[in-house]
Amino acid sequence: MNTLQEISSLYQEIAGKARLELNRVQQQIYRIGTLRLLIFLVGIVGVIYFWSEDWIVPAAIAIITLLPFVLLIKYHNRLFVRKEYLEKKIEVNEQEIAALEYDTSAFEDGKEFVDSTHLYTYDLDVFGQHSLFQYLNRTCTQLGKHRLAAWLNEHLEEKEEIVKRQAAIRELAPELKFRQRFRILGSLHKGKTADEAELNAWASSPAVFRSQKLLRILPATVTAINIVCLALIFAGVLSGTLYGFIWVCLLIASFSFTGRVTKIQAIYGKKLQILATYAVLLRLIDEQPMQAALLKEIKEEIGGEKRRASHSIRQLSKLMDELDQRNNAFMYALLNGFFFWELRQIMRIEEWKEQYASELPRWLTAIGQIDALNSMATFAYNHPDYVYPSILQPAEGETNAQTKVKAEALGHPLMHRDRCVRNDIHMEKQPFFIIITGANMAGKSTYLRTVGINYLLACIGTPVCARQMEIYPARLITSLRTSDSLNDNESYFFAELKRLKLIIDKLQAGERLFIILDEILKGTNSMDKQKGSFALIKQFMALQTNGIIATHDLLLGSLITLFPDDIRNYCFEADITNDELTFAYRLRSGVAQNMNACFLMKKMGIAVAD
Repeated sequence: MNTLQEISSLYQEIAGKARLELNRVQQQIYRIGTLRLLIFLVGIVGVIYFWSEDWIVPAAIAIITLLPFVLLIKYHNRLFVRKEYLEKKIEVNEQEIAALEYDTSAFEDGKEFVDSTHLYTYDLDVFGQHSLFQYLNRTCTQLGKHRLAAWLNEHLEEKEEIVKRQAAIRELAPELKFRQRFRILGSLHKGKTADEAELNAWASSPAVFRSQKLLRILPATVTAINIVCLALIFAGVLSGTLYGFIWVCLLIASFSFTGRVTKIQAIYGKKLQILATYAVLLRLIDEQPMQAALLKEIKEEIGGEKRRASHSIRQLSKLMDELDQRNNAFMYALLNGFFFWELRQIMRIEEWKEQYASELPRWLTAIGQIDALNSMATFAYNHPDYVYPSILQPAEGETNAQTKVKAEALGHPLMHRDRCVRNDIHMEKQPFFIIITGANMAGKSTYLRTVGINYLLACIGTPVCARQMEIYPARLITSLRTSDSLNDNESYFFAELKRLKLIIDKLQAGERLFIILDEILKGTNSMDKQKGSFALIKQFMALQTNGIIATHDLLLGSLITLFPDDIRNYCFEADITNDELTFAYRLRSGVAQNMNACFLMKKMGIAVAD
């Protein structure tokens, strides 16, 4: 396993080699550009100089100089493509070097997925600036971005599915070359953003032209008419003038389809352009050896002798590019007059759709899954000190260990490794609650988020920031950051009650939950809050669930006398030494003894009555 320093050095090495090659390519671009210019000038001068000679000489000079000129243009274009690839390769590796130091500003943060009503993502900062999504996200397609967000929004709960995804991530993590090539090519050729639903809607839409038998034979008929007319002209039967009139009539007739073709192209043309990128990515997937069961399943969706996805989508992309020739007025008129080319081309696209429409949704899903898995594999690769958690499931007949959570040296992945204080969690049975007390700023809320974010990572199949972790997966639900809703005319307290009612309803419906709550019923007075908190925890116990509750109310620690086997008290203490407040951020057994509000008020010059 590579160390963090070795990983950083490798990224620097890749970026360094790419810079050297980029420098060579840029020099080649300059030299080829200069050579093209010289050949062009030689051709022009030669043609002008020998213009008075027999026409064969200037024509030969033009041909001799034109051929290498055209070849150099193609080579020049390939060099520019290589230049863009190398620039993106440097950018990707520089981004990873920065990400190792927790600078993820280059990556999309998924702010569009922020949902304050979600069961856990809002409380755990899964989306938005400096979020888990931004830390994980290396997707290069909209398909992958939305797939990754969906997996974070709806984590797995079955051992078999989690282990299967773990295996896929384990396999992709060391495949740095494949992951980077996939990301670079996807980023280079993004094209216009195309929504998966819109592409699927196009695939399932009915054919407009091929559904009519007369239209299907019309292009072939027009082509045959032109061939017959040309043959008659060569035979001296038909005059060129009459054929010209026939040809113009055919051209005018072809315009009757232009409006409908233009409408179809306007609606779907831009969206389908991105399929050229998808074809490249599908080919990469197809060429990559894959052994993990999940990866094999994904690859099977795009493979097979009868349906090679990359080839098929590349074919569609080519058809769309050819249809764009209609934007050239001269070519448009010429091709339509001879072949009804516009109609022919749109029906070839419809024929493709008839043949492959049912496959397209699966192909798009496969791209999104690999893109999202590559992001998670990069996360695993960049954190060699993280571990894959053991995913457990109850043995047959076992009922008291369905939401076990156990971890050693658990840390928050978004906190800098040099400042992150790690703690343990031990929850061995069901029902079971950990009650955490402590002073302000001592670390209670951070601990809750640390447990929550690692629990989520475990349930989506990635490594976790811990020395060791094992869980019986259940649905994660939190209440850490309830807020007022002015739009819904909803108070803070009522919003919190709604979340607690949701939890109770889910438990009563038989759902397995892992609950994390911070300062419950904080929107009411102390006596009411205490009474309600006692009642709530008793109800949780009756409903056989597990979780963690952080509170300032030290009396909640007395619940251990009612449930000596099912509740444990822990605390985060604030220590006052030499009139200074210090925090160890270490989880300790028992109920907190030191509070710091009055001390801090005095330190800030706010009068506090003794």
